[in-house]
Amino acid sequence: MPAMGFYTDTSVCIGCKACQVACHQWNDLPAELAEQPAPDGSQPGKPRPLTGNSYDNTGSLSDVNWRHVKFIEKSRLPDGRVSYRPTDAGRDGLEWLMMSDVCKHCVNAPCLEVCPTGAIIRTEFDSVYIQEPVCNGCRACVAACPFGVIHMGGTANQGKGTAKKCTLCYDRLQHGLVPACAQACPTASIQFGPIDELRQRAEQRLQQLHAQGITNARLYGHDDTILGGLNAFYLLLDEPEVYGLPSNPKLPSRSVPSTSLWSLASAILMGLAGIVSFRKRRMDRFATETRADEEVAQ
Repeated sequence: MPAMGFYTDTSVCIGCKACQVACHQWNDLPAELAEQPAPDGSQPGKPRPLTGNSYDNTGSLSDVNWRHVKFIEKSRLPDGRVSYRPTDAGRDGLEWLMMSDVCKHCVNAPCLEVCPTGAIIRTEFDSVYIQEPVCNGCRACVAACPFGVIHMGGTANQGKGTAKKCTLCYDRLQHGLVPACAQACPTASIQFGPIDELRQRAEQRLQQLHAQGITNARLYGHDDTILGGLNAFYLLLDEPEVYGLPSNPKLPSRSVPSTSLWSLASAILMGLAGIVSFRKRRMDRFATETRADEEVAQ
């Protein structure tokens, strides 16, 4: 089975959020509200306040938003600086940057590396999947993910919940179906298929955009430079950080050698300090005893 995944071409995303809706419908995810409706219908729930960040009213990925369409407003300020904030005054030359974000299903997945129970596994499609019944709610994967993908939700594990994120529609893949988000995308911004084939499409599209003078276009996560490769990679029209993507995410294990050296150095220094303190106390006691003996002899 070849590795399968997403190639998201943000240059043709229109921000329709059909992918978000399809994800919610297929996975039976509830709306993200400030207060959910009562099961008996006695109260209707409360909507969340608008974010005020352009048309982005969901804000981020969450335990119930496994897809999130980002709206970024790029413009020029009167002094020539580039602005990405919709609240800046005097903006001109507005340009929309939209991106449907999702779990990257990393080849070297930090979440999978730190999971202590084996709840996070790699499937036959090379996707990263959370077995919720095995999750103990420790949140290690939440801290390890450099993309802020995983969130805790539900009441399992004595209220701690379980880790939740995109499954790459594992149940649909097992029956030969395309993930719901890619199926619903009206502009083919989200494309699904074998990773090798998607990379070829992305390279061709990048060359096309560069030939049209769109020199800011770039690929993100298409090769092994980012966590061994991302099985959900992107064609972007600006720096990765503009879209909230880290330019150089790290595996937790990459920090172990330097952290270990600092710990070893700290332990050695503390040991030396202890030896010096103990020696000083012994010398002080010996001097005191010597003075006492001399006084008795006199």
